[in-house]
Amino acid sequence: MLNQLFRILVINPGSTSTKIGVFDNENCIFEKTLRHEVESISDFSRVIEQYDFRRRVILDQLDYEGINISKLSAVCGRGGLLRPIEGGTYGVNEAMLEDLKLGFNGEHASNLGGIIAYEIAAGLNIPSYIVDPVVVDEFSEIARFSGVPEIPRKSIFHALNQKAVARRAAKDIGKPYTDINLIVTHMGGGITIGAHQNGKVIDVNNGLHGDGPFSPERAGTVPAGDLVSLCFSGQYYRDEVMKKLVGRGGLMAYLQTNDAVEVENRIEAGDEYAASIYDAMAYQIAKEIGSMSTVLQGNVDAIVLTGGLAYGKHFVDMISERVKWIADTITYPGENELQALNEGTLRVLRREESVKTYQVN
Repeated sequence: MLNQLFRILVINPGSTSTKIGVFDNENCIFEKTLRHEVESISDFSRVIEQYDFRRRVILDQLDYEGINISKLSAVCGRGGLLRPIEGGTYGVNEAMLEDLKLGFNGEHASNLGGIIAYEIAAGLNIPSYIVDPVVVDEFSEIARFSGVPEIPRKSIFHALNQKAVARRAAKDIGKPYTDINLIVTHMGGGITIGAHQNGKVIDVNNGLHGDGPFSPERAGTVPAGDLVSLCFSGQYYRDEVMKKLVGRGGLMAYLQTNDAVEVENRIEAGDEYAASIYDAMAYQIAKEIGSMSTVLQGNVDAIVLTGGLAYGKHFVDMISERVKWIADTITYPGENELQALNEGTLRVLRREESVKTYQVN
């Protein structure tokens, strides 16, 4: 199987763009970000209605680039807000399509990934997949308790990138992913920090609108009592409070930007306030890493830092200095989501892993 050539189309839809890539085994032969004009997608009342429009844009681009889709072995899309499932590569089936179209766990552009992959693959009589969607749930039961029975803790995180870099770290260390303990920190617009124990993410902060460190766009954990008072102050509508927590929180709230490069430039120019906020974000990340080390009872092979913020050497150094007593730090900057989708598909096509079946119980 290792010598067999598999050509895979991978699709990662975002709110106003769709990233696509074509891989021959591990080698990316084509990659493109397709930008969608706001006017083009604003005609659709729901995100899910965009799938045929985006499918046609993808196929037109591949045709323009001279890529013969009849040579594809499989198509893989970004997984969406499905029911909680364990990590892995899933074949797209009718149950999954129904939940993606309904928006079972909410509407998000990532819901389009599996649908578009299925539509393209079905016409070619080849399989379609998703890999490690954000709803991957491998929590230990004790991790689900929040202190309020009506509000259990949820596993919503950057599963695709976390799982991919965890496997990469395990390979670099020389151990199977299923035989290693890692703390993986994804640092982007949202920040999630997961405890990976023997191939399962047994605890992680909710990166959608939950707990954890503040980030470029999210508030993270805030004092609960003060938040309740803010909600009932009469000054804000529900959507306005949510915007304070997701989208306008974190760096946006303090510095009116979510651009880490801009913040670093301000610091270089002598902005002490920006420096203190950036230090606080690194401090909160390190504190969450420390929390996850207790989940793993101090048995940590490595701490992995990834995502866009991992490009900042000074920022990485601030975190590493606080957590170096736990374990060595390994840094893999960026997200590499197209590559991660391809790798998950390859593992199934090469029969290194079994394809999983999405079920509605």
